[in-house]
Amino acid sequence: MWWGVAAALMANTLYSLGFVLEKRALTSLPEVTIRQPARLLRLVLGSPLWIGGSLSLAAGFGAQLAVYRTLPIAAAQGIFVSGLVLLVLLSARLLGEETTGRERYALGAILAALLMVVLSLKESADTVSRSAPYQLILLVCVPSLAAGVWLYGSAERRSRHRHRAPTTGVEYGVAVGLLYGVSSLAIKGVSSYLTTSGLGGAVVDLLESPYPYLLMFTGAFGLVMSQAALQRCRASLIVPVCTTVTCLYTAVLGTLSFGEALPHDPLRLSLRLGGTALAVSVLLTMPKHDTAPAQPPIGAKELTPP
Repeated sequence: MWWGVAAALMANTLYSLGFVLEKRALTSLPEVTIRQPARLLRLVLGSPLWIGGSLSLAAGFGAQLAVYRTLPIAAAQGIFVSGLVLLVLLSARLLGEETTGRERYALGAILAALLMVVLSLKESADTVSRSAPYQLILLVCVPSLAAGVWLYGSAERRSRHRHRAPTTGVEYGVAVGLLYGVSSLAIKGVSSYLTTSGLGGAVVDLLESPYPYLLMFTGAFGLVMSQAALQRCRASLIVPVCTTVTCLYTAVLGTLSFGEALPHDPLRLSLRLGGTALAVSVLLTMPKHDTAPAQPPIGAKELTPP
């Protein structure tokens, strides 16, 4: 159990550092768009800083595999969300991003919500499941992928309107979060095939499952979508939104899909359900637009020092 907690904290650090490095690299690149994926890949692969960030994210992926071998899904998500604090600190230090008071309160409420979920856990009562019916996984994941791609496309279309308000990226974060939620379920599925014996048979069984193909889809689309969103929006907002959606999606649907039962104790059940409801309500009330910079009146002349 403690190895899983240590791996989750390591994954938090690697993911937060990876996102911040990628964001910093993207600020110095020409504008990227999902409509030109080949150009996007060419630009980012030419940036050593971006490659360093992507390697950090890949290492976080490896740590996440270890987490799902040792912790229940809901417990893992509670620890993963604590990485939001580190992400905000790194964004302020390395990117110079500032969060508004409302956003800081929202992040605090999200952490409180996930703390409620963590407090609902009990090691002796929570079990770590290893498998789920493929049909159920596809029934959950395919509509989620379609919803994520559609929501991202809608945000892109609105962003091209000339007189739109500056977006904070909440829609982008939700869309990418849905894809990463599916990816998280696929990682959980892949972790069940990790073995120290019978490696050949395990690889064949894995290839016959939907998990590697879900990972390829979410990896390809998530890469392109997240990079375009990170370039346009503050990492200190879009990543927490994405992380919250991913964690709630995985905790709720992953728990049901993999058969990790909800608590029977009324207090623990109330904490888990109440924490989930609080996090969702905070997400829905977060501001969707940044404050536009003040523009001088039409016809006014810019004053210059004599």
